[in-house]
Amino acid sequence: MEANEVRMGEITSGLPTKSAKIRKLSEAGYERADIARFLGIRYQHVRNVLVQSPPKASRRSTETFTPASRIEAPVNLPLDRNGRIVIPAHLRSAMGVSEGDSLIARLVDGELRLMSVEGAVRRVREKVARYVPAGESLVEALIRERREEARREAGNG
Repeated sequence: MEANEVRMGEITSGLPTKSAKIRKLSEAGYERADIARFLGIRYQHVRNVLVQSPPKASRRSTETFTPASRIEAPVNLPLDRNGRIVIPAHLRSAMGVSEGDSLIARLVDGELRLMSVEGAVRRVREKVARYVPAGESLVEALIRERREEARREAGNG
């Protein structure tokens, strides 16, 4: 491995995604073709990452979030022959998702409902929070119950 590849490896060490690695290497002054060769990807992938959208963290700090429930106009999303759809940018933005994020899909009464993983976690937390007394730790309550159960079993055994 040549010195240039070693340096590129050091720069990208610990970065979770190819997009993050592409951005970091570009910031360090590497050419798109060199980045593509190093990461073993197509030049077009590198170009798309650098030309299209900024990384999620900086984008979220400058964008205003529009809850998905506020978008009322139906949008026609044609299926391609493989059954894929493209979610338009304004809907992805309203959902708070971007390239590489995962969506959760459910079929409810013949409707396909898509939700970001972050949105699903937030929804579950809100539902659980209604049943947890203020100041109560679910972890501590579970540990307490397990210890009581172990004491009962030890006394019966």
